[in-house]
Amino acid sequence: SIRSQTYGKYEIIIKDGMSMDGSLDSLIQEADRGDSRIRIHSQADKGIYDAMNQAVEEAKGRFVFFLNCGDWFMDEQVLADMHDRIAGHEQTGTEHSAIYYGNVYERVTGQLVSSNPKLNAFGCYRNVPCHQACFYERELLLRHPFQLEYRVRADYEQFLWCFFEAKANPFYTGITVADYEGGGFSETKKNLAVSKEEHRKI
Repeated sequence: SIRSQTYGKYEIIIKDGMSMDGSLDSLIQEADRGDSRIRIHSQADKGIYDAMNQAVEEAKGRFVFFLNCGDWFMDEQVLADMHDRIAGHEQTGTEHSAIYYGNVYERVTGQLVSSNPKLNAFGCYRNVPCHQACFYERELLLRHPFQLEYRVRADYEQFLWCFFEAKANPFYTGITVADYEGGGFSETKKNLAVSKEEHRKI
């Protein structure tokens, strides 16, 4: 879904946790086919959020987007449309935005999950856009990486830091960004309880 994008000025950082099942060899073979935009970062990590932090360190672009295993871009125009929205917003001379976000399609339910088009404190308490809907300025993630004390909700804490502390002024684009697989790490019965407690603490 990335290679089919009509907008080609991107890089792919494949974050691997030193896999031992043969998948790393397959990735290396794929990366060796001559596409210099693909880079593999294979290093031990302490879980999902540590892996995401490592990937941010490796990235070189201005904006970062996390496409998790099992997810894909909604269509081949996502990056082109997002580029145009960012460029258009910045040309208006309005307040700077460091997060551009849209919606996701949830494959498990077959529903479009629309993000709140105008975020405020109450909206942030209720729900923030999932990271599969967000393009972050890399600088934000370097200034305040995902906090590893949170096993399930580190992306929530990070978004709140961006909103309240960094004054990131998230800008809603209306684009349906990703086809989200769902049913992942944060949605197991055990981790739903962890998620609730971490949400309270954050």
